[in-house]
Amino acid sequence: MSRARADQPEGLFDDPLEEAAGGRAAEPAAAEPPPARTAAGPAGANPAGARELLAVRMRPRGLDEVVGQSHLLGPGTPIRQLVDRDQPMSLVLWGPPGTGKTTLATVVSRVTRRRFVEISAVTDGVKRVRAEIDLARRELGMTGRQTVLFVDEVHRFNKAQQDALLPAVENRWVSFIGATTENPFFSVISPLLSRSLLLTLEPLGEDELRRVVRRALTDERGLAGATTLEAAAEDHLIRLAGGDARRALTYLEAAALVAGDGPITVGVLEKAVDRAAVRYDREGDQHYDVVSAFIKSIRGSDVDAALHYLARMLEAGEDARFIARRLIVHASEDVGMADPTALQTAVAAAQAVELVGLPEARINLAQAVIHLALAPKSNAVITAVDEAIGDVRRGLVGPVPAHLRDTHYKGAAKIGHGEGYKYAHDYPGGVVRQQYAPDAVRGREYYRPTRHGAEARFSQIADRIRSVLRGRARDTPPAAVRARRPSPPSEPAVRARRPARPTAPDPAAPRPRGAPAEAM
Repeated sequence: MSRARADQPEGLFDDPLEEAAGGRAAEPAAAEPPPARTAAGPAGANPAGARELLAVRMRPRGLDEVVGQSHLLGPGTPIRQLVDRDQPMSLVLWGPPGTGKTTLATVVSRVTRRRFVEISAVTDGVKRVRAEIDLARRELGMTGRQTVLFVDEVHRFNKAQQDALLPAVENRWVSFIGATTENPFFSVISPLLSRSLLLTLEPLGEDELRRVVRRALTDERGLAGATTLEAAAEDHLIRLAGGDARRALTYLEAAALVAGDGPITVGVLEKAVDRAAVRYDREGDQHYDVVSAFIKSIRGSDVDAALHYLARMLEAGEDARFIARRLIVHASEDVGMADPTALQTAVAAAQAVELVGLPEARINLAQAVIHLALAPKSNAVITAVDEAIGDVRRGLVGPVPAHLRDTHYKGAAKIGHGEGYKYAHDYPGGVVRQQYAPDAVRGREYYRPTRHGAEARFSQIADRIRSVLRGRARDTPPAAVRARRPSPPSEPAVRARRPARPTAPDPAAPRPRGAPAEAM
């Protein structure tokens, strides 16, 4: 028997459900032996020499210890039925890293006392899959004990490798649980997906991550109170984790090693993970200040400053969907009709955030920021709608003109609805003189386009249409257009361009040879 070191109690973190060879699990022990004591003190008090990572040691032992994923663990959910009724069931768990896919699989096996076999699609192949299935069949036939076959990163298996799982799933020789971070509709073959229940895991929220971190600080399996975590450092750790519990525990473990006997501060955490803390409070002044500077930089066409503030928000853990929403608003508020494609770019970036997610979606957000910052600017859209809303709030509403009112029901014509309405498509250009606005705001011009970018063209179009709608002569442009056109030339200039009139012939001049007399 090997002698245990003072800082590493022997067998402290051994899993009683797993054997050392072949990936087979031993029968669960009836009762766990009391923790061994060494010169270092109680077991788990000094986990520095632990053989397993903190994230592995802190895996929940039961469903009640699982943090997050409440939509999957409530009464009547498939996982609860799998545990409570001990029924064979195949699951595909889809979610980002660190959301608990492996944890749920191990908890199911522990609680149901099933044999648990984990296969990695990165390192194992069809030979290992078939061997484990054959072993599960013999175990089921001889002892009646069921096997949970957990395939991590199942999307990395090719079609032939995934096909090897089908007989075991179809005949329920195993309870298959596949974990994937990729969209299973593209990465898992249809026959396997149709025989399994797809469950989607969500990233952990900030409060849930705090529970995970605080439990690891005090739990005997974790750091056992050997160090403390300052509040500012905890906030920074939660931001860095990005909803990934495994990452949070990995960073915490690294910071604990750097801190030694002292507390974990922001500086210690920065040194441990080599990532500087960004001063940014999503609920405080930094949030509003940075967002304000971000929008004003885009409005001011400073593309470099705008990208800087975008990077600060992303690094501080700001919700990418919030950034995308601000870009959509800015596209209409500060660019508008000066570049109508800006709104399309902003909306496309928002869709990319939903479909792709971070970190890749940072590229789409940056493209939208560059487009908006370099686009010509106009606030004519927001000015127009706000002035119209202002008139409505002041009571300038008035009745709808009778010729524009609804005529789809019987009797509408008897009360004059629709009488005199002119169908615009029946007239040249699709525009006809007709009153559309109520009398209270007749003649009001809310939209006053600028001459910036594409809006210069819309300015000319709006002037021509208003000229027709308000009865001005078609060949008489509005005053705004006349003001932009050069003034007519002076009378001497006109005379200079006219052809010279022939002068009366001089009677004394000799007549050209052959010219008729009447021509003279």
